[in-house]
Amino acid sequence: MPRSVSFWIVWGIFFLTTTLLFAQNEYKYSYMPKKVYKYQVFPVTLVDTSEHNDHPQFQFDASSSVKPLFKTPLTVRNGNDTFYTFYFKAAKVDIRIPRLFITSDTTDSSLDPKQIPLTFLKKRPKAFCNVLATNMKIKNYQVSNYDTKNHMVTLLLEAYEANLEDITLANVEESGVENIKREYAKVTAEFYVILPRTQKELAFNYFNTIKKRFITLNIPVALPNASVTTQSDLNPKVDAFERLKRYALIFFALFFLVMFLWKRDFFYLVLGVVSLITLMTFYIPHKKICVKQGAPLYILPTQTSTISTRIENKIETMLLAERGEFKKVEYKKGIIGWIKNEDLCKN
Repeated sequence: MPRSVSFWIVWGIFFLTTTLLFAQNEYKYSYMPKKVYKYQVFPVTLVDTSEHNDHPQFQFDASSSVKPLFKTPLTVRNGNDTFYTFYFKAAKVDIRIPRLFITSDTTDSSLDPKQIPLTFLKKRPKAFCNVLATNMKIKNYQVSNYDTKNHMVTLLLEAYEANLEDITLANVEESGVENIKREYAKVTAEFYVILPRTQKELAFNYFNTIKKRFITLNIPVALPNASVTTQSDLNPKVDAFERLKRYALIFFALFFLVMFLWKRDFFYLVLGVVSLITLMTFYIPHKKICVKQGAPLYILPTQTSTISTRIENKIETMLLAERGEFKKVEYKKGIIGWIKNEDLCKN
């Protein structure tokens, strides 16, 4: 066989093999950040441009210390394209996205590792809370007495692509984060801060990774009554509309009584009695419970909550609210917290 013919046969086989391999590799990265900040949570997205719906399996190189926050990617279909997004968190050095192995009914391929350089924030404001996010907001907040000199502010935060687990504030008596829940880009958490009673506002900054600037979040810190105020449904001790309800029921009870005496219609008497009975329920005293000596008083009704203090002596106190296996009580005047059911006195 002539050499020229052999050459073209070998070249044809090579070209055909390369073409088939290229056709099989239908996956490629569609988004990879050019740089990331220290502790930033960021997405990495790959796209499948084929028309197959073969439910691929993804596995990053197990020998790498870099792992995605979720093993299963967020999947979004757009026409014939399917996008798969993994979320990672940067550390203190350049991050290397490990090799990604892809297995499905129609393909068995991999994507090469990618190196993402690390950059650092400059000129951080004093009130920076160490959070980087594409967006963050305060959904709800509660202000309550902590002790005779301080009060506690509890914030319900919602953010996207955020490292809420790292949130902290300088120059505060105490702070902490609990109940962190992450669902791909979205993350929520409860953040509490102990502040002096003289402080009238809480303000802090986070870094917006899209706008590339610091954003300020602030709330007023005030107690309109001596015990608790709330801007959310966090089991307040006093209903803000309780007095209004009582006055309304007193008015209706008297109104229906007068109408009964005037009209002599028992329908008004029935309405008056119903209003009176409803009014009486507001004056039923709170149930009292007994708490063991040494029982921890938790700031929030969660298993990981910080202990604010301990019950010095066995006490009997009013039950303010219940949530799961926790009871809300007032230990001393202005000191309110949560006790576990296991720390109640046994009959």
